[in-house]
Amino acid sequence: MTRFTRRALMLGSALALGAGPAALSAPARIAPLLTTPEAVDAQSWARPREARVTHVHLDLAADFEQRTIGGTATLDVLAQPGVDEVVLDALDLQVSRVTDARGRALAWSMGPKDGDKGSAFTIKLAGARRIVIAYQAGPGATALQWLPPELTAGKAAPFLYSQGQSILNRSWFPTQDSPGVRQTWSARLVVPAGMTAVMSAERLTPNGEPAGPGKRAFRFRMPHPVPTYLVALGVGRLAFRPLGRRTGVYAEPAMLERAAFELADTEKMVTAAERLYGPYRWGRYDLLVLPPAFPYGGMENATLTFLTPTFMTGDRANVSLVAHELAHSWSGNLVTNATWPDVWLNEGFTSYVENRIMEAIYGRERAVMEADLAWDTLQADIKELGGPSDPRTRLYGEPGGQIDYFKGETFLRTLETLLGRERWDAYLRSYFDRHAFQPQTTAGFLADFRRHVVRGDAALEAKLQLDAWAYQPGLPDNAVHLRSARLEAVDRSVAAFVAGGAASSLPAKGWTTQEWQRFLNNLPRRLTPEQLGDLDRAFGLSASTNGYVRSAWLELAIANRYEPALPSLRQFLTSVGRGLFVTPLYTGLIRQGDWGRGLAREIFAQARATYHPSLADRIARTLAGAPAA
Repeated sequence: MTRFTRRALMLGSALALGAGPAALSAPARIAPLLTTPEAVDAQSWARPREARVTHVHLDLAADFEQRTIGGTATLDVLAQPGVDEVVLDALDLQVSRVTDARGRALAWSMGPKDGDKGSAFTIKLAGARRIVIAYQAGPGATALQWLPPELTAGKAAPFLYSQGQSILNRSWFPTQDSPGVRQTWSARLVVPAGMTAVMSAERLTPNGEPAGPGKRAFRFRMPHPVPTYLVALGVGRLAFRPLGRRTGVYAEPAMLERAAFELADTEKMVTAAERLYGPYRWGRYDLLVLPPAFPYGGMENATLTFLTPTFMTGDRANVSLVAHELAHSWSGNLVTNATWPDVWLNEGFTSYVENRIMEAIYGRERAVMEADLAWDTLQADIKELGGPSDPRTRLYGEPGGQIDYFKGETFLRTLETLLGRERWDAYLRSYFDRHAFQPQTTAGFLADFRRHVVRGDAALEAKLQLDAWAYQPGLPDNAVHLRSARLEAVDRSVAAFVAGGAASSLPAKGWTTQEWQRFLNNLPRRLTPEQLGDLDRAFGLSASTNGYVRSAWLELAIANRYEPALPSLRQFLTSVGRGLFVTPLYTGLIRQGDWGRGLAREIFAQARATYHPSLADRIARTLAGAPAA
């Protein structure tokens, strides 16, 4: 891959865009840009090869009454000689003025809005290398969710959090919102007294500082260049519990004890990951457990993973979620997809690294069981997407389902198997070192792998089928499937129950979450009401507090139009906002025709305000496309 200028190569990781020594406060470390054709980000208006943002400083205040956040964004810009404007991304931001660092007004324009891509926000530089934007993000900012007290664990104070991936952060601060344009950043965030603000950066003032009557300010600094989707905030009544020397958890006080119990092995995970893939380079690794409305299992915001509370089941059975988000500290945060068609470089690599961390901490049997379940999901996605010839089953492009996660994981596991673990591990660690704090493309990864591993060996090239994995649909014939003996035993239980066995005869006592998922997901979608009732009475599935088990049970109930489970379904969909759980339930209802469509719309009307805007929008679009009941 090419870099920007000869001067950039001389400066190692620094990249100069012609500004020279006159650039104001240019950070000491500037991440490179990729200039190959496939590295152009179609989901950003920015033209970073002409002028790019290198550092962002946010000075903002959160207004919970008006549900707005606003203040100033100060951006350091490096521009090519002769370039006199910078193009940013903005989504419904209310900009009041733009100046240079001395307060001189700069001309600017906001282009027409193009859906979620937002608008091209163009600023005339007039020689400036630092620009100050005064603006406000309104209540409709799609990255932000403002929760009233009743939707929090403590029920006493509101809560605010952001979810920026993939292109939502442009809705609350202006910058070049592209994963290939890594930026350092800092922030000062003013919030009501009695609330704590955290962000995905070094927390300079953990207890805050006075900021006027009834206000406190919190300051943050991220010295490493990161993709902007990793900038995140959380504000609420939060408490903190150390987990280890460099790890800890933030949560509402009502959830803190449970969270700390589930996360007890976090420090061990960091140590295990370092032994595999090199030093953890981000300082602290803390976690924030959010209210149930959070739409994802977790979000790998640098230094501060955001987690759904649904992972807390009292048995630490779902800590692979933590291993996954931690793994992103190498694959995704350290080496990042340059564009969103390359997202498997984040998620596929991370799913593989997650499994290796789980093996290091909990043993081979646990890791194989989780890998086998991942294979199940991969096969189900391929079938759901129309079969192995469907282009949505490719890694590079626009993969459907969770193809980017589990096909990517299977690709890397196949490389490990064919090369041998020792050789593969040595390569992967060196890959993270070579490309640390840099963007990457699929083509760039393959070129790096060929340069350092294949080295012109035609027989090895043919054996690995690299291009088929990256660019072709379906699964190559060398795909490695790890089979779990424990899950094979569960399959025998499935067969026994389907053949007429009683639920009470199943050896389910002591089953893990993973074994329950295999059992429920592998049951036929057509069972008798008597069989379903037998399962529910024996195991209390409709009342399960394990979100993984309950959602799998409810999918089965919907497929059978099992009406005794409907109260459980309604309660679940109006109290949990995790997309992994709720989206399949709405989809299942729609597939049931008149029986399910009206019910889906009725429940969604009740639940919509509890969902993150991005999830609510996706479900609304799905329901809008369904025929009227």
